[in-house]
Amino acid sequence: MFKLCDLKDASQSVWLVAPKVTIGRASNCDLTIADESVAKLHAEVSVEGDELVLHNLADGGQVLLNGKSVQGSCEIKLNDQLQIGGRTLKVLDPKVTKLRSAGPSSSVAWALRANHPAIAGKVFPVRESSVVGRSDECDITFSLSHLSRRHARLEVREGLLFVTDLGSANGTYLNNKRVVETRVRRGDELRFDTLSFSVVGPADDLDKTTVRPAVDVSQIRTLGQEARGAGVRPNLVSTSEPTRERRKYEGSSALADGGSSAWLWMSGLLLAAATLGYFWARNQGLF
Repeated sequence: MFKLCDLKDASQSVWLVAPKVTIGRASNCDLTIADESVAKLHAEVSVEGDELVLHNLADGGQVLLNGKSVQGSCEIKLNDQLQIGGRTLKVLDPKVTKLRSAGPSSSVAWALRANHPAIAGKVFPVRESSVVGRSDECDITFSLSHLSRRHARLEVREGLLFVTDLGSANGTYLNNKRVVETRVRRGDELRFDTLSFSVVGPADDLDKTTVRPAVDVSQIRTLGQEARGAGVRPNLVSTSEPTRERRKYEGSSALADGGSSAWLWMSGLLLAAATLGYFWARNQGLF
């Protein structure tokens, strides 16, 4: 997922999420630019997967893409630069930006994407510390009576996102479970009373498959040889309850031991019979 960032002020940015992102002077735009030369609804970026299309919606208003004027619509790609009014915006991939950051203290981009029908799809960037609530003094404000004036705080700590309920009357919920303070991951549902959001952010390292260290076969073979030399049958399965493989191994060993004993018994009988036959033949003068 890409992001449109202001090169001078990284906090003035917006996630490029489907179906579209609006840019203009009006406060209800996804990215608001307080500039008289910018129309209320100046431009729009339609989003379908990783395909981005820029639309100039301003009648006579200027939109520059990599220094060239855009009239109508055109495709935009990663690392393209847009100039609207006094703003220069760049299409970035936060995952790549994170990998190229100068150090572990660099901030990681997080945001909340609204699920509520009235503001569905609208994205709210999360800074290092953002307070959500009904008060105009909050960083993310919603004029809804069921929200507390200061409902919850979102904090980015070493790249990880945490939410803390600030004693709200109607509660803060993570994946439908009421919480006081907890870590939040990408894809979680974060809800302030009934106002629901999907969490947008970098992938968690724990999503990666853990690779088990390779087993040293030569070491196992050496242990087996030492065990046989000491007269101990090697047992590579160490569990309190016998596993299927262990039962199978022990069963086949028992059959093998039983077969060996029967073969020795039969061999002894045949040898005894042959010896008796030899002496009987000599006594009869057969040879």
